[in-house]
Amino acid sequence: MEPFVSHSGIVAALNRANVDTDQIIPKQFLKRIERTGFGRFLFFDWRFLPDGVDDPAFELNRPTAAGASILLARRNFGCGSSREHAPWALTDFGFRVVIAPTFADIFFNNCFQNGMLPVLLTEAEVDELFRRVAAVNAAGGPARLHVDLRGGTVRDDAGFAASFQVDPFRRQCLLEGLDDIALSVRHTNEITAWEAAHGLPAAAGR
Repeated sequence: MEPFVSHSGIVAALNRANVDTDQIIPKQFLKRIERTGFGRFLFFDWRFLPDGVDDPAFELNRPTAAGASILLARRNFGCGSSREHAPWALTDFGFRVVIAPTFADIFFNNCFQNGMLPVLLTEAEVDELFRRVAAVNAAGGPARLHVDLRGGTVRDDAGFAASFQVDPFRRQCLLEGLDDIALSVRHTNEITAWEAAHGLPAAAGR
């Protein structure tokens, strides 16, 4: 997993509350078991018209959102079923950060396991970010944000700044790029010793 320390990028503003995982990655695209290749199906029912052409009205299809790596959303983002494919699709599309006032718990946890940072800001701070992004987009330019995990800050280039909190263990795992498998590998010697002490055969290939 790629470590996350800080990130600066273009913002795509998805001004919708209660975005569920079936909208993030519809169920018909869950047949793959690899983590890659889901980005092209992200928000499929919103991104494309019935004939397969990009819907120009959808937020991510607007020119000012091209190349976005930070998603700004409303409350209860990632609700619905617990599919881990949702953060897979977002990261495969290119997002490293999702900012919202609240997240569904399982989606929130899955983000950390996939190297993506979910940032919790207040409703007022998110409202202000939506206002600022809209103003920059209306002027024809992409809006950018700078997210620093080590310092726990989000800022833009025009004076906005907000702080966020991350559980210390999750924060350290992101900083070092550690998922559950990588954490387990760090304790291979202890695991092997415990297995030997309890008369268990060592796992093959370890």
